[in-house]
Amino acid sequence: MASSSLLILAAACFVSLISPAISQQTCSTQNLNSAGPYDSCLDLPVLNSYLHYTYDSSNSSLSVAFVATPSQTNNGWVAWAINPTGTKMAGSQAFLAYRSNGGAAPVVKTYNISGYSLDETATRLSFEFWNLRAESLSGGRIAIFTTVKVPAGADSVNQVWQIGGNVTSGRPGIHPFTPANLGAHRVLRFTADAPGSAPTPTTGGSTTPGQAAGGPGNAGSLTTNVNFGVNLVILVLLGSIFIF
Repeated sequence: MASSSLLILAAACFVSLISPAISQQTCSTQNLNSAGPYDSCLDLPVLNSYLHYTYDSSNSSLSVAFVATPSQTNNGWVAWAINPTGTKMAGSQAFLAYRSNGGAAPVVKTYNISGYSLDETATRLSFEFWNLRAESLSGGRIAIFTTVKVPAGADSVNQVWQIGGNVTSGRPGIHPFTPANLGAHRVLRFTADAPGSAPTPTTGGSTTPGQAAGGPGNAGSLTTNVNFGVNLVILVLLGSIFIF
């Protein structure tokens, strides 16, 4: 009986050993068929969110596809923003999308966020943008596509992203205030010679997660390595029990 229990425990440890590699999604595995290939992509460090992007220095534009899952499948929203004046939510110029009724494409709106609320009247952004749209993806995810004008010669922007729920009559409710929600902001570097490191494009239009120097994708590989080490120790201990 004891041997059977130990075998079951060993099998469970082995499954947990390999499951992170199988279940962990990355931006490089996402197929955005309706949009052209992007030069780079990032696995954003919180909220299971992803950013695909291409920087065009000839006209100082940044084309992006932001992918995330709302906090409520049927009544939630996702948003991606640039903050020209700060690093967090206040002052962000946001693109926010939520699912409409009847299976139509998600509704996508713009918001000029002056504080911790969304004002429908403050919809004019401080920069030009075009080709704005949103799509529903598999697994309950929503993708926001747009191209924005960035300052000439800039090598980065302050990006903010978010997910929330409770869309009522087209008005998004406030997002949760978990550490992940509050930490959803990073500098996005998009030129190869930018200080710090922009991701280097790879064949197929995506970067390998974790390759960008200081890139947020490293967080996932760290967790996987820790899990591997813990599980390996457990397996060794179980093996010693069987032997002795």
